[in-house]
Amino acid sequence: MRAEGKARVAARLSCAAAALLACAPSAALAQQAPPPQPQPPGSAELDPTAPLDPMPDLGVEWPDMQAEPAGTVDNAAPQPITDAAAERRYSLAIQGLENVDGGAQLVEAFDEQSALRAGRDKEANAAQIDRRSKADAELLAELLRSRGYYDAVVQPRIEPRGETLAVLLDAEPGQQYRFASVELPGVPPELRPVFAVKDGDPVIAEDVIKAGADLKVALGEQGFALAEIGEQRIDLDHSTGTAALVLPVSPGPVARFGAIRVDGRPPFSAKHVATIARFKAGDAFAQSKVNDLRRALIATGLVASTEVRLVPSADRRTVDVAVHLEPAPTRTIAGEVGYGTGEGIRAEASWQHRNFLNPEGALTLRGVAGTKEQLAAVEFRRNNFGRRDRVLDLQALASKVDRDAYRARTVLLGAQLERQSNIIWRKTWTWSVGADVILTDERGVFDDPQTKQTRTFLLLTLPASLRYDRSNDLLDPTDGFRIGGSISPEISAHGGSFGYARTQLDASAYHPVSTRTVLAGRVRLATILGAQAADIAPSRRLYAGGGGSVRGYGYQQLGPRDAFGDPIGGRGLAEFSLEARHKLDLFGGNFGIVPFLDGGTLTSDIAPGTNGWQFGAGIGVRYYSSFGPIRVDVGTPLNPREGDAPVAVVVSLGQAF
Repeated sequence: MRAEGKARVAARLSCAAAALLACAPSAALAQQAPPPQPQPPGSAELDPTAPLDPMPDLGVEWPDMQAEPAGTVDNAAPQPITDAAAERRYSLAIQGLENVDGGAQLVEAFDEQSALRAGRDKEANAAQIDRRSKADAELLAELLRSRGYYDAVVQPRIEPRGETLAVLLDAEPGQQYRFASVELPGVPPELRPVFAVKDGDPVIAEDVIKAGADLKVALGEQGFALAEIGEQRIDLDHSTGTAALVLPVSPGPVARFGAIRVDGRPPFSAKHVATIARFKAGDAFAQSKVNDLRRALIATGLVASTEVRLVPSADRRTVDVAVHLEPAPTRTIAGEVGYGTGEGIRAEASWQHRNFLNPEGALTLRGVAGTKEQLAAVEFRRNNFGRRDRVLDLQALASKVDRDAYRARTVLLGAQLERQSNIIWRKTWTWSVGADVILTDERGVFDDPQTKQTRTFLLLTLPASLRYDRSNDLLDPTDGFRIGGSISPEISAHGGSFGYARTQLDASAYHPVSTRTVLAGRVRLATILGAQAADIAPSRRLYAGGGGSVRGYGYQQLGPRDAFGDPIGGRGLAEFSLEARHKLDLFGGNFGIVPFLDGGTLTSDIAPGTNGWQFGAGIGVRYYSSFGPIRVDVGTPLNPREGDAPVAVVVSLGQAF
């Protein structure tokens, strides 16, 4: 390939030099020209009938539209065009690629770069079409050479067809060259199979590039931190249609990680960088761990740019990792607006300083203003707390909630430690443990379903959860499944104290039935053990209905009701949901529709029964944005009870489950 490239470059340079000599007269020659001789009396200074001197060759021939075409398209008789300057539409056809290896991929690559394809929706004159056809002929020849057809010749033809032009690219690929030998001097024997190109394979540039990249990755993963890959050389033999490839490699010694150094304007110390890194001093070197560290530093949101360099020791068997960091802005203002039937309008705003306490100690001030909820909260969150992806969360909040089921004025102090999953590094197993102290003043139904009362509760809760995720996406899964469980032992003080436990199990599955349609389903089972529903604070009971539950019903509207028709919550819950998520082939595939069927039951007993099931159905619209799907679900109850609204609407970010 290099020999061929040199030949083409030399040829182009020669053509350029020739054109320069033909088009630009020499200044020296102009100065030595004899002075003009006086014309004889009566002779004309300019003869208008004399023929013009030939024009310099500009390198672009005007097509002769009067000439007989060399061939025909679709057996239609060509018609000469007398006005070559007129703009007209054209068609394009490629001939001769029937037996080319990888012809479909080659045509696809051609279409992406073709000048003729790019301008096919606009009219053009004959000269423009001629230039484009020549450029596309060279493009097609280059693509053929990239597939190993080094003797390829492509000839463009333009034929008039009534009011349009037909452009033909006639390709003669010739034979496909193959490697007679592939040599990798210096490559460890165990890594030779990584370079997939071998003797007898066709000379395809893409395969050679990929094999070289795979080899470099494999060297880094096997501990060759300082490996160097030399200049690749490919020699072509046109007489035999073969090539010889030589790629020298200097692997160097197998190395181990040394110390981590930090410079620049780092937002945190080298010690915290070592906490984020998935390696420590003395571990076997792996380039993927260095790449992971670079991505993790950017993912903190505190680093605008990072550069990671390897600094070898004198014996080259240990490499220090030098990290240069530049800080990113640390303050963020955010907001969101949502609406749900039964939940009303809800607007939330927050201010955050992501490095209020170094390292990665984020302080967030948050407020909610809504028709049925108001809240003020202070949260301190430390990411990578003690180890990678472990988060400590401390919060204090005061809220006022006005639901049909209850009214509550609450103050909460809470702490939580969790193993976090995110879009970049998804975890199969995640967990959380925490503790909350809650003082809440709540109005609802307790002993007498005919009467609403207000009681004050002091609660100590110890929530814990464990989740297993085998789905393929965090925000918009299309395959796999998820299962998770939670338990929250709680002590309630109201005229004495008693304990109970809230437990819940969630599972969901996703199955693609086509490239655009995914079937999704979920189930939920929950119960409260150790206390009667009437003794539990209304905000701590189980509820069903709404956008994350049984759609078609208002928020918390399923289950037992009091004498006023308001929900009172329960202890035993069962739910299911089924969806068909179909992406539309419209607007770039960014929209979708989701028909759904939900069902659920909620009772005052420990276990939900087979009676009292409520079903809802409807259809949703999805807009698939860059940060996740935005959903609008409209549902209706299939077996409504008295007081149920005919339609329920939910607008939110993310899929329902």
